[in-house]
Amino acid sequence: MFEVPPFNDQSLCKSYRTSGGLTVHRRLIPTDPQFITEELSERLNEEKGALFSSSFEYTGRYTRWDVGFINPPIEITTRERRFSIRALNERGRCLLKSLLPPFLQHDRIHLIHIEDALLAGEVRQSDAELTDETERTKRWSVFDVIRLIQSHFSSDEDDFLGLYGAFGFDLIFQFEDIPMVKERPVDQKDMILYLPDEIYVMDRKQTQSYCIRYDFSINGCSTEGLEREIQKVTMPRLETAFHEGYSKGQYAELVKKALPEFQHGELFEVVPSQVIYNKTPLKPSQIFHRLKAQNPSPYGFMIHLGEEHLIGASPEMYVRVEGRTVETCPISGTITRGRNPLEDAENIRRLLNSEKDEAELTMCTDVDRNDKSRICVPGSVKVIGRRQIEMYSKLFHTVDHIIGELRPEFDGIDAFITHMWAVTVTGAPKPAAVKWLETHEPTPRGWYGGAIGWIAFNGNINTGLTLRTARLRGCLAEIRVGATILHASDPEAEERETLLKVKALSMAMDPKAGNEEPKNDSVLLYHRGLRVLIVDHEDSFVHTLGNYFKQFTPDVTILRVEQARRRLQQETYDLVVLSPGPSTPEHFQMKETIELCIRHHIPIFGVCLGFQGIAEYFGGELDVLPKPVHGVKKEIYIYCEKPLFEGFSTKTMTAGLYHSLYVKTLPSDLVLMAESEEGVKMALKHHQLPIYGVQFHPESILSMDDDKGHRLIANLLKTIRTIKRTSL
Repeated sequence: MFEVPPFNDQSLCKSYRTSGGLTVHRRLIPTDPQFITEELSERLNEEKGALFSSSFEYTGRYTRWDVGFINPPIEITTRERRFSIRALNERGRCLLKSLLPPFLQHDRIHLIHIEDALLAGEVRQSDAELTDETERTKRWSVFDVIRLIQSHFSSDEDDFLGLYGAFGFDLIFQFEDIPMVKERPVDQKDMILYLPDEIYVMDRKQTQSYCIRYDFSINGCSTEGLEREIQKVTMPRLETAFHEGYSKGQYAELVKKALPEFQHGELFEVVPSQVIYNKTPLKPSQIFHRLKAQNPSPYGFMIHLGEEHLIGASPEMYVRVEGRTVETCPISGTITRGRNPLEDAENIRRLLNSEKDEAELTMCTDVDRNDKSRICVPGSVKVIGRRQIEMYSKLFHTVDHIIGELRPEFDGIDAFITHMWAVTVTGAPKPAAVKWLETHEPTPRGWYGGAIGWIAFNGNINTGLTLRTARLRGCLAEIRVGATILHASDPEAEERETLLKVKALSMAMDPKAGNEEPKNDSVLLYHRGLRVLIVDHEDSFVHTLGNYFKQFTPDVTILRVEQARRRLQQETYDLVVLSPGPSTPEHFQMKETIELCIRHHIPIFGVCLGFQGIAEYFGGELDVLPKPVHGVKKEIYIYCEKPLFEGFSTKTMTAGLYHSLYVKTLPSDLVLMAESEEGVKMALKHHQLPIYGVQFHPESILSMDDDKGHRLIANLLKTIRTIKRTSL
């Protein structure tokens, strides 16, 4: 998507003529990537413009790129049916002059103010009824202003020249006859778009970055030679008035109000939102970079809108149009990330098996397909990805991917309007859901649930939903967040989901978050100075086991059996670990190794084969399982906590097993510490000697739940250190 063209003599300088008669002179200037990633965002603290950054890779859907600009010559703002097109510098005045004739000729647009730096007016409201519902996207609206500007600058010669900015939620009321019952702030804008004349682009895949610099000329007026002015708009960094923020249970009560609507058939699903306020001492650029680092997303953005900044990391595409293809990626279905890959996998399984989450996404996709069917070629609307997992820093989403081909009489703006607004931020049926939201949400949505991105003059569109977004004014950030509600929703669970979604943004605005050292109980039990010898029984897991021990004490040696026994006769160790391995303990003469350790008063820890060797040494009997358990996860029931399982939060742990032999009988010298649900012995210790063993593999990925494999090793080494101190 929007690949950067390679540098060559033909592409560095180019002139072309637009449909409106402008001559566009374009120059590509190679640029230091650091300017785009650092200086541009820093200047956006005080200068109008935007930076859009995709830091999320997904094959066939998202690539990594950055597009940004500062000090644009033209700013377009709308509120309801009124609009203003303002020249922000002398270059903008030239462009504004070229727009006046087509505006004067447009029968839907009534100009009220005509100045050298301002065109302002309103779009007339048509009294004509629709003859067919497919015409709804053609209703008279402020998008007629956008269509006129796009037509004036239209050309297939350029991918990036266009209108960039933010589209507010209230735009939907120009296409749906829904009463607006809530009072809007006097300074609210429904749309703020910029027409830049200098665009910075970086394609991270091709490692190319450059500035595209434009000049325009028409009817003797040209921007050539006019200064590209720097205009700073510094917003006060003062404390903003207190706003009532999150109140526990308030969102759950809102959900409860929606539930009867499903029972009566008024709604299928709805997406209510709540507002959370955060105060922050950080600059907008600092929040933007922290958010990118903590929560990479396909639609990251920082937009200076004059009186406020929008900073976000949206996971969801709104509408993307390339040529005649329109695509969307509705998201519905959310679950938290686990503490490790094992928990991640379990959470993904739960998410994919959730009938509620599947129903949510199914409804979203069916509504989305309906939106496209209004304007797409019959038979071209296809689901090309179903319930695919997208992974973010704090959560997982399930996502569908849908495409369609525009009919000849429709364009990208029709595609943008027909999806207004995405079912994933409104609900279904969409008109009923929007009406419910307007009636029941405490405050107007503003930018939330709308879109950010750009409408290119070649007809292409790239926009993301305005989600995971902070609206920053002064030191106060307003974050709006919602969840998809349907008949099976649990109000308290839905409220927890909204708090999960807002977590990355809240952390990005907290200067203390993310700077603390990670707290790991195992790291706090660092046992430097202990010497550990691991006897390698030619197993495929011994080095992972060794890695676990090395995380707590650096003096760990791993040796094969014969060399290990020679070393035991020559040197002193604080612990000998009998590793897992194939075959039987007898195959490795393990009794000799254990005998050496006992003779030299060295504590022993046996894993799997080592566990079996310890049991056999003291008179236990081994046998063969009816069916081997290799790479199998089992629940282990703990009977004796000390010392291996001390401090565990539960009396059970999940663990990975790799064995076909098992300890059939345990001798009286040994204490059973744990066993599996089938009654297979899983952990032991000697009544008097410092000898311990586990049948399972603490180093397996299947033993990572709650870091219990690590914790077991930490507990063991803590015990060994105590023994060493006592003997000194």
